[in-house]
Amino acid sequence: MNYISCFGIIKGMIVKTEGIVLKSFDFRETSRIATFFTRDFGKVKGVLKGIRKDPRKFASSVDKFSLNDIIYYQYRNSDIHLVSHCDMKDFYSGLRLDLERMTAASYACEFIDTLMPAEEQNTAIYELTQEFLKSLQTTPDVTKLIQTFQIKILALSGFQPHLEACVRCSKKVVNAPSFSLRLGGLLCVACKNNAPEATPISLGAVATILHLQKNHWEAASRLGMTPFIKKELKYVLNHFLVFHLEKHLRSTRFLA
Repeated sequence: MNYISCFGIIKGMIVKTEGIVLKSFDFRETSRIATFFTRDFGKVKGVLKGIRKDPRKFASSVDKFSLNDIIYYQYRNSDIHLVSHCDMKDFYSGLRLDLERMTAASYACEFIDTLMPAEEQNTAIYELTQEFLKSLQTTPDVTKLIQTFQIKILALSGFQPHLEACVRCSKKVVNAPSFSLRLGGLLCVACKNNAPEATPISLGAVATILHLQKNHWEAASRLGMTPFIKKELKYVLNHFLVFHLEKHLRSTRFLA
């Protein structure tokens, strides 16, 4: 519940929410600054004063991709707020025993930090991220889970590629499709001649992406993928993200 702080104009409001730690770093001699992706307020940056001097001051060490209940003073004229309470809810310990799973979780945090604007609520993407971290603890197929997460977060954020028809002529693509990073979608045989940057993509890969876009997390994560489909999706998704985000995510190069 939000309520007006007695500090009035200086600190604005005191708010309580839960959030996933996207990243954190030391600040001055005793404090840390953490970026949380919160359920109610989107991406929020806050300072935890004195946490390094007295770790018992908070019931969390703000480890990356941990889930926490937080209370913070929402400053009106600053993008860094003062966190007064931070209590661990879930450490996701199952994924911290395996380097591949930890790398995948780090990738998800970097992806969200890059994609999401500051302090803009998106409950659907928040819940998707929680589902991803929970599933990552036990999945036998980390690559498939990452690709499912990529496809669904693109759909929820409005950046999904155009795959229902040719992005140029709007005709249904029935054979030999190509994918244009520049145009952000499929090209039919006739239209791809004017797009030398387009790369071939199988109808199976197209059908896989559409299935993952349209189904909820549990159904999407059950879909089987062949090694060939995974290889196609890796190329198309990673290049599509670099093109539209206009940057390489550092954690991508550590993914298998």
